[in-house]
Amino acid sequence: MAFIERLSKLITQYFPLWVIVFAAAAFFQPAPFKPIGTYIPYLLGLIMLGMGLTMSLNDFKLVLTRPKDVFFGILLRYLIMPAVAFGVAKLLSLPPALAAGLILVGACPSGTASNVMTFIAKGDTALSVTVSSFNTILAPLLTPFIFLYLAGTMIPIQAGALLVDILKIVLLPVFLGIALRMLASSFVESFNKAIPAFSVVAIIMIITAVVALNATKLVTIAGMAFLAVILHNSIGLFLGYITSKSVGMGEGKARAISFEIGMENSGLAVALAMAHLDPIAAIPGAIFSVWHNFSGSILAGYWSSRKITEEKTNFKT
Repeated sequence: MAFIERLSKLITQYFPLWVIVFAAAAFFQPAPFKPIGTYIPYLLGLIMLGMGLTMSLNDFKLVLTRPKDVFFGILLRYLIMPAVAFGVAKLLSLPPALAAGLILVGACPSGTASNVMTFIAKGDTALSVTVSSFNTILAPLLTPFIFLYLAGTMIPIQAGALLVDILKIVLLPVFLGIALRMLASSFVESFNKAIPAFSVVAIIMIITAVVALNATKLVTIAGMAFLAVILHNSIGLFLGYITSKSVGMGEGKARAISFEIGMENSGLAVALAMAHLDPIAAIPGAIFSVWHNFSGSILAGYWSSRKITEEKTNFKT
C-alpha cells in the first residue's frame, strides 16, 4: 500500500509534465493514440466514479446551515463562466466549432481540483466541496440549457442528447460512487488515496486522444485556442473572487468560490464535444484541463502565504 501511495503521489505531482510528454507524442505520432478517442466517455465515467467515491452525504448538508453561501456559489458558477466564454469567443472571433467548445467548457460544472486548490489556499473547503457537489448534480439540467442558449446560433445542438449523456457519464457514476462508499466504506477507504492518480491517468489519456485526433489542425488553431482558454480561466477566477466579495462573502469563502468558478470539469466538456460536436470543439477542454491546474496552483500558492484575518459577511448564514 505504501508503494501505491508513493506511485500515486508521483503521478499526481507531475501531472503537467505527463500531459506535455504524452500530448507531444500524440501530436508527432497520432496514429497509435487515436483509438483512445472511442473510450473517452468511459474514461470520464471512471473519473466521475472516483469523485463519487470521495463524496458523502455530509458534502450536501452545508446547504441546510449556510444556504445563501451555497446558493450564490452555484448561481455565480453558472452565470459567470458561460458568459465569459461567450464574450471571449466573440472578442477573438473564434471559429464556430472552437467557440462552441469554449462555451461548453464554461457551461460544465466545477472541476474536482477546485477543492484541492481551496484547501491549499486556506479557503473555505467545506463550501468548495458542497458547491462542487451541487454543481455536478445540477449539470444534467443546466449544462444543456445554457449551452443551447449561448452556442445554439453557432452550431446545431441536440440538448436532449447532451442531457442523456451527462446523466450516463456523470450523474450515474457519481451516485454509484457515493453508494459504494456508504455500503463499503472500509473497503473504499483502503484505496482512497490512489483515486486521484487514476483520475489523472484518465485525464491524460483523454487529452492525448484529443491531440491525436486533431494533430493536423492544431498547428493553425493552437495559439488562438490557448489564448482563449487563458482569458476564460483568468477572468473566471478574478470575477469569482470579486463577485463573491460583492455579495457579502468573507475572504475564505471568496477564495473557495473563485476556484469553483474558474476551475471546470473540462473532461466532461471534452467527452461531450467528441460525442456531439466537431472534434475541434474538444480542444478548449483539453487545454483547459492542463492550464487550470497550472493557474490554480499559482493562485493557491499565493493565497496560502496570506493570512485570512477576518470572515465578516453582510448576511447571516
